[in-house]
Amino acid sequence: MRIISGLYKSRRIVAPKNLPVRPTTDMAKEGLFNVLNNHFYFDEISVLDLFAGTGNISYEFASRGTTAITCIDEDFGCIKFINQTAEAFKMPIQTIKSDVFKYLEKSTLQTDIIFADPPYGFKDELFFKIPELVFKNNLMLEGGLLIIEHSKHTNLSHQDYFSYSKNYGSNVFSFFEIPSE
Repeated sequence: MRIISGLYKSRRIVAPKNLPVRPTTDMAKEGLFNVLNNHFYFDEISVLDLFAGTGNISYEFASRGTTAITCIDEDFGCIKFINQTAEAFKMPIQTIKSDVFKYLEKSTLQTDIIFADPPYGFKDELFFKIPELVFKNNLMLEGGLLIIEHSKHTNLSHQDYFSYSKNYGSNVFSFFEIPSE
């Protein structure tokens, strides 16, 4: 994987092969950040990265100037790799080893962007549980976005607060937000 833009542009990060991950493709990541670039100043936001895996998305935010990034993953190897990479690049990334659903149940952290990249093999009910917990527990700041990455075989458009989706090859990003009053 590589960092697409910002301070660490073009830097390659090689994750250990034994991590249980499926990193977001560079094409999909570039498309996502083109969308986000029109909504946010990266140096003024906070990010919560759920099912963080290799930390791929968090590194991109950090490279673009985001200084408040929290990664959640239940795999010790993933957390260790993110910590090592963040330290090597001096990136402001905090990690928490936790089951994402348990974290969402108890967290009071509010952020501008919540990015979730759960395993594509999840049952639909588990995908549906993510926005349910985020909005029930008021984890997003006003004007924020929840973004869930999933395969084209998963449809989240009927969930509360769904706004739109963007397809990049076999990757789909579903965006959720609280409507303006």
